[in-house]
Amino acid sequence: MSIDVPAANDAYGLILHAIDTGIYKPGNRLVESELADRFGVSRTPIREALQRLETQSMLTRDGRSLIVASLDHNQMAELYTVRTALEGLAAELAAQHAAAEEVKVLYAMVEEDHAFLSNPSRLSQANRRFHRQIHLASHNQFLVRQLDLVYRSMALLATTSLAAAGRGEVALAEHLAIVQAIEARDGAAASKALRDHLSIAFQTRLRIDAGKIGAD
Repeated sequence: MSIDVPAANDAYGLILHAIDTGIYKPGNRLVESELADRFGVSRTPIREALQRLETQSMLTRDGRSLIVASLDHNQMAELYTVRTALEGLAAELAAQHAAAEEVKVLYAMVEEDHAFLSNPSRLSQANRRFHRQIHLASHNQFLVRQLDLVYRSMALLATTSLAAAGRGEVALAEHLAIVQAIEARDGAAASKALRDHLSIAFQTRLRIDAGKIGAD
């Protein structure tokens, strides 16, 4: 999912962006009038956006109220299974098709993201930008669309694995290994590096949820 700020009149994009960036978290109630006031949009497009998000399972009903949906343990495991398969393919294709300039951008992202190590929220946003850049470097529009849907659902996870102490620095080292494999045009290595990266992220998230490790 893109995390660029939507146009001011894009009610759907504005609400989705607010969920994606943690302004509205799983379990938060969304009120039509409050959203209209926050975004400066009339209530009709807000109502239509809420209906669309409910259809997409981003929102769920709690009585008469709409709340941001959350993923249970099984849903999270299913999401990571699909994400890992699709992103592994994206990395493999990126190794085949990425332009030299795209590889340079990936390297720059890894370097620049070190500035966010003390801010898990900003690092999480930067992480999504990095992964999306790999999606785009696959040069496969159908794969990119499917990954956009996956990342939309990722916004329903209440925590980020990057909040675990020390995880950010290790994750960036993993990002570097992925880029190096892409630069080497080694599709198998790029796919494995990305799949291993997501496996560790998933394990970290599970341990956070189980209370076995702390989050900053």
